[in-house]
Amino acid sequence: MSEAIEDERLAAIAELLRKADAMPGSAAPVAIGEHMVEAARVPKRHRETLLKLTPMELTCIRFLGWGRSNPDIATLLLISENTVRVHLSNVTRKLELDGMRELAALAGLLFYPAD
Repeated sequence: MSEAIEDERLAAIAELLRKADAMPGSAAPVAIGEHMVEAARVPKRHRETLLKLTPMELTCIRFLGWGRSNPDIATLLLISENTVRVHLSNVTRKLELDGMRELAALAGLLFYPAD
């Protein structure tokens, strides 16, 4: 996929997120650890489990949602790349997701900036 097409897809996703965040009657933001997320972005089936994740697991999925790679996350958090993989694997298991692609999609839904 070319970079221009990928940029267009990300812009379309950001626009959809902005619209969802601005929907009238949407509930107040939900605190997931120290992170505030619009309630419309948090799937109900994952809400309670997300609240039980460790601060490092939440930080890892937040960076994943921002589009960062495992080596980038490791550098930013001053941990090894293997430790990042372990944290993401633990989140995948705790949330009962099918794999890393599903985790990446959920992380993007939760934490991808809409503006």
